[in-house]
Amino acid sequence: MNTLVIVLSLLAGAYLVAVLEAWLATGRFRLAAPAWAAVALLGRESIVPRTPDRIFFETAPVLLLIAALLAAAVLPLSPSMVMANLATGALFVNAALAYVLVALLMAGWGSDSAYALVGGWRFLGQVIAYSMLIVMPITAVAMRAESLLTTDIVSSQEAVWNILYQPIGFVLFFVASMAVAFLPPFDLPIAVGDLAGGVEAEYTGVRLAVFRLGRMVLVITLAAATTVFYLGGWMGPVLPPWAWSAIKILAVSAAMLLGGYTLPRIREAHLLAWCWKLGIPLALINLFIVGVMVLIWP
Repeated sequence: MNTLVIVLSLLAGAYLVAVLEAWLATGRFRLAAPAWAAVALLGRESIVPRTPDRIFFETAPVLLLIAALLAAAVLPLSPSMVMANLATGALFVNAALAYVLVALLMAGWGSDSAYALVGGWRFLGQVIAYSMLIVMPITAVAMRAESLLTTDIVSSQEAVWNILYQPIGFVLFFVASMAVAFLPPFDLPIAVGDLAGGVEAEYTGVRLAVFRLGRMVLVITLAAATTVFYLGGWMGPVLPPWAWSAIKILAVSAAMLLGGYTLPRIREAHLLAWCWKLGIPLALINLFIVGVMVLIWP
């Protein structure tokens, strides 16, 4: 039952993210816009490139959706509402997100298109830049909780949320999450201006609908991870735990979208340079500070 409720919640959240993204893109708030867009995509012919790697081409959108769902499986919406409360849940999130890279590389290679292939390799460059900015903040969060159980990580924030306990880690994880979901200004794999859609350029119809659904679910999953790791998860007064989780997840998702659309796209070389020269040193400093604080102020 929990699994069904959580999956439906993810889909509802993905729909609301699509509404907000359409609002930011067009300037018009239309609650039915994603539904009409989905109907249009499902009714459109699914065109296949002339010489694709058929297995990669067909599998990539589905794998992107599965990776997002797998990462969400260990993220609790309440003390009892979690698909799988794994002992290594925090690390499982990072492991599941690794398949986002696989999905985008498969989409780029399988399409047999120059723009798509460049988009896939761009995302590989982003992974080199941001992967440590996912792992190291999660390590610091687990250090404070003294556990990799995501429910324990939420419980460890009863006195002080991690956004206050380790603000550097929060900023790094938030920025890296935007890069994982390839949201602006890190939307290099699908850059419409210079790659004409990049990894999704050759997808149409049902395949494109699944690809975009996977991306929206990925945004919600990363917002849920930010909520669990840094915003106290389900904790809050008056309202039931699941309601607080939903409010925080939607707020983080909105912040990701709003922040991205107010910043210009950056070059992949600059992203790599900033992450290696600034992001990783800050992540190491965050680990040191959290280690000292755990000893002084458990």
